Amino acid sequence: MTTKPKANRFRLRAPQIKPKQPETAAAQSVPQASEPKQAQPVTPTKPQARPQPQQQATQQTTQDQDQSGLTARQLRMARRVAQKHGLAFTSDYDAVQQLRAKGIDPFQRSSMLEMATEQSGGHSPTQLPAKIDPVKVPAGQAGPDPAQAAAERAKEIMQIQRDLARRRRRNIVMLLARLSLFVFLPTLAAGIYFFTIATPMYSSKSAFQIITADSGGGGGGMGGLFAGTGLASTQDAVAVQTYLKSKEALVRLDEEVGYMAHFKQDSLDPLQRLAQDATLEDAHKLYNKHVKIGYDPTEGLINLEVITADPQESVKFSQALGNYAEEKVESLSKEKRENQVADARAAFEEAEQARRDAQEALVQLQQTTLLDPEAYAGSLRQQVSTLDQQIIEKELQLEALLDNARPNESRVNGVRADIERLNAAKAESERKMQEPMENGMTLAELVSRIQIAQADLGTRDAMLQGALETLRATQAEANSQTRYLARTNEPIAAQSASYPRAFEDTILAFLIFAGIYLMISITASILREQMS
Repeated sequence: MTTKPKANRFRLRAPQIKPKQPETAAAQSVPQASEPKQAQPVTPTKPQARPQPQQQATQQTTQDQDQSGLTARQLRMARRVAQKHGLAFTSDYDAVQQLRAKGIDPFQRSSMLEMATEQSGGHSPTQLPAKIDPVKVPAGQAGPDPAQAAAERAKEIMQIQRDLARRRRRNIVMLLARLSLFVFLPTLAAGIYFFTIATPMYSSKSAFQIITADSGGGGGGMGGLFAGTGLASTQDAVAVQTYLKSKEALVRLDEEVGYMAHFKQDSLDPLQRLAQDATLEDAHKLYNKHVKIGYDPTEGLINLEVITADPQESVKFSQALGNYAEEKVESLSKEKRENQVADARAAFEEAEQARRDAQEALVQLQQTTLLDPEAYAGSLRQQVSTLDQQIIEKELQLEALLDNARPNESRVNGVRADIERLNAAKAESERKMQEPMENGMTLAELVSRIQIAQADLGTRDAMLQGALETLRATQAEANSQTRYLARTNEPIAAQSASYPRAFEDTILAFLIFAGIYLMISITASILREQMS
């Protein structure tokens, strides 16, 4: 959006009309409403021919224009108004006279309100401009005096300069008034408060550092890279900082050392005093204002500053907050270590219980009528194998006897009887191996289950050994990850007030008020420019 350029117009004083001078002073010229004409050289008059009627009308119009003091622009306006009203006129001055005879001012600009009034039939009195008698200069007189015209021009220029100077003085006075009202007076009030009314405040500063029990070289990867630096304890430091700025720390500090009661004393100024019926939220706002905590991640230091009206109270509050921070660090590391050890211990206990169950299953399998099922099964298998060998020998002996042409019947029958007895003994041994026992299982099944239980017991033993090693390693790692809060700077009672910084705070208030006034003034000037 663009703004049309405009030039400043200065209200000039209306030209003063001088009275007519006598004939003796006719040689002096008076400036008229229009620009003065250049003086024409006076030449002796000569007899001329009689002018025509048209020339007479033109000369009359020029003479009337000079006598009436109207400009060419005014005459054109009168001609247009006369044409609009349908009047018949012979010259522009005749049009002016006819319009004035009808009560119409040809030089008055009609507004929309007046046009609406005329259309509605209303009649309003028309105010005509006052007539100024033109100054008649005798024929043959010389033009205006150049010295007098220069003097008049210098007088008008001097008047314009005086108006400009008066406007500058008025603008400067208004600017100083606004600055005094919106900048200087508030700054003066702030300075009076900081220098005379504000209660002096004392601050005590302390610093803490969170360290670990390990040497910093046991971890691998990024953890080993940052171990031993301030970045290794960043999470714990942020947790401690958040805790000290919380309402929980405020409530505990108030219950143990009376923090809120200290700021409810009547000796404090009204702006820093805490109301008697103040809520916890109001007290927390004051607490955040007077307890400043900062953390430096590069050095791993937690800086604490406590501001109170009494230096001894400031030291007491600072020591109490340091104790709270130490307890918080210990609780954070303790909880972490206990969680790690608890998980390892739970895994060890689970492996131990599984080994116990496997051992009990093996014992239950071994609790039968046999003292050693595996040995008994081995003896039966040995018997079967021995009987098989004897049966083979007897069969070979029988075949050797039968190879004779006339074998001995008694010896053949004896060998056959031995074979039958050996087969019966073998069948009896096999029956004992396959026959269910009192627990409902065969000897082979019992032996197989015992072997499975023994293998399971061996696996559980290995798992138990691994869980035990893991538990020991976790305990060692937890002990190495223990966090400690070391106080690198103890709080000391201040001997002089730290706040308020009267001069610095006054300058800051001045800059704030000046900035606010500048923004408001710029915004107002922009809006005024856009609206105009």
